[in-house]
Amino acid sequence: MKKIYSLFSALICLLISIDCNAQESPKSSVQPATEVKVPPVTVSRAQNVFVEAGGQGLLFTANYDTRFGNRRDGFGGRVGIGYIGSDGENATTIPVSFNYLLGNSGKHFFEVGLGATVIAAKANGSFFFDDGSTERTSSLIGTMSFAYRLQPVSNGFSLRAGITPIFDSSFFMPYFGGLSLGYTF
Repeated sequence: MKKIYSLFSALICLLISIDCNAQESPKSSVQPATEVKVPPVTVSRAQNVFVEAGGQGLLFTANYDTRFGNRRDGFGGRVGIGYIGSDGENATTIPVSFNYLLGNSGKHFFEVGLGATVIAAKANGSFFFDDGSTERTSSLIGTMSFAYRLQPVSNGFSLRAGITPIFDSSFFMPYFGGLSLGYTF
């Protein structure tokens, strides 16, 4: 056991001394003959395509999200479409919202959003309505978004997860949530 402890201690001391030596920079009085110019970094606006379960689209939706400026954060918007149908009954949802991404760490953001979702449904009474008749109806509900967003600095996999309260004049559901997976470009 003493041999293992001694070997481990020696290894730690060796790693610390290498790290300390690596941090030293040689001081030279020789100036470079020419300056190296670094081109400015251009940042393109973040755009996302994603599928979402739950969330502002209520069902399963396909969505497009973009920033309004040449930034990875800040103001943006999204639009999507969702559909579910079975046995002559169906529902289509169209979520539209504005959002703001907070954070400057590169790829981790907190999203705050506000929008609306159009719901168009056709039901025969057993699923959406109770009177047994085939009926078409549409409505508009308000949506909010409080979510974590993983959005890469350049292209790649993106993830959103959070609470998306929904409301209209007759109800408020504060604990509705959503999860989305997509691609940032």
